[in-house]
Amino acid sequence: MPQFKTIDQADVAGKRVLVRADLNVPMKNGAVTDATRLERLVPTLKDLAAKNAKVIVLSHFDRPKGKRVPEMSLKPVAAALSKLVGQNVAFAEDCVGTPAEKVIAGLKGGEIAVLENLRYHNGEEANDAAFVKQLAALGDIYVNDAFSAAHRAHASTEGLAHVLPAYAGRQMQAELEALGAALENPQKPVMAIVGGSKVSTKLDVLSNLVKRVNILVIGGGMANTFLHAQGIGVGKSLCEKDLAEQARTVLAQAMAHNCRIVLPQDALIADCLKPGVDTTMATIGNIPDDQMILDIGPASSAALAAQLAECKTLLWNGPVGAFETKPFDAGTMAIAQAAADLTKRGKLVSIAGGGDTVAALNAAGVADAFTYVSTAGGAFLEWLEGKDLPGVKALAG
Repeated sequence: MPQFKTIDQADVAGKRVLVRADLNVPMKNGAVTDATRLERLVPTLKDLAAKNAKVIVLSHFDRPKGKRVPEMSLKPVAAALSKLVGQNVAFAEDCVGTPAEKVIAGLKGGEIAVLENLRYHNGEEANDAAFVKQLAALGDIYVNDAFSAAHRAHASTEGLAHVLPAYAGRQMQAELEALGAALENPQKPVMAIVGGSKVSTKLDVLSNLVKRVNILVIGGGMANTFLHAQGIGVGKSLCEKDLAEQARTVLAQAMAHNCRIVLPQDALIADCLKPGVDTTMATIGNIPDDQMILDIGPASSAALAAQLAECKTLLWNGPVGAFETKPFDAGTMAIAQAAADLTKRGKLVSIAGGGDTVAALNAAGVADAFTYVSTAGGAFLEWLEGKDLPGVKALAG
């Protein structure tokens, strides 16, 4: 992972500090419905403000494709941020030009402003040099606190880091340190749990992880493809049969790197996925043709918990069953509780990420018990794939 400087190393007093944040939060009827990303930004903003910086927040929101789309304005998000930081947050009707310049000129040390949606300008996603220059003219120092957008080489995530002194914000720092602890220099043995519905979206993740971890647990619909690839019947379960060869390649890679692959031993099955459906338990290898595997069974859960207790580090991306629909959440909830318990007892470093995983941990009530939970989606996946993230790489200069 590239070396990077943090805001502890920056002299920000009286300076205009451009903070790239991710304010792309869920909204309904003009109100923020999940403020997690805003809450994680607050430490950076408060630290900079306390050091008398003039704090200028940059962010995208949704995909306006270079046009001003009123419902994609950051104005209501700025209002929500005001409440969280405990001070008025100014808002500029544009992210460049006169509207931005006027708001920034009016800032005193310790004050905060949010500029309008970067993606109202095509130059943002194009990483256009002229647009980078316009943004850079508004600040003296650049701070990236948006790991969730770090996989994009955009003007505000990558371009600015090359033209202004660049630092990682508190959230970016925490993310990079947590990810480093999971794969760069982990306490071993390391277990990775990769779940979700489709192997096709995570083939690169699996191929990278088998070289880096000691135990790789494959769950969810993905496991069905691996079972099928070994000639094991999965009934009418979700299964990408055309990817059987790729699944066998991953299994071979795992064997070559001495990585143990763990697949379900038993499963909770039903004839369809819906609440209240009749369910039965079956061992893998005995799934009726008219049934679907929708969660791991108790034997699988117990075996995973026992293996987890022998590990020092856990990296988790993706549920092991259709957890949104009860009772097919039981396996995911059991693993979440086991990991949380080990973490609280100081026996496990637990790192989790991805939207469904975060939702599952919140449903289990254990998100706060994990060592680190990443709110990043695409960036977290690309990091798991072993790719360089442009926004992170740029911080190293």
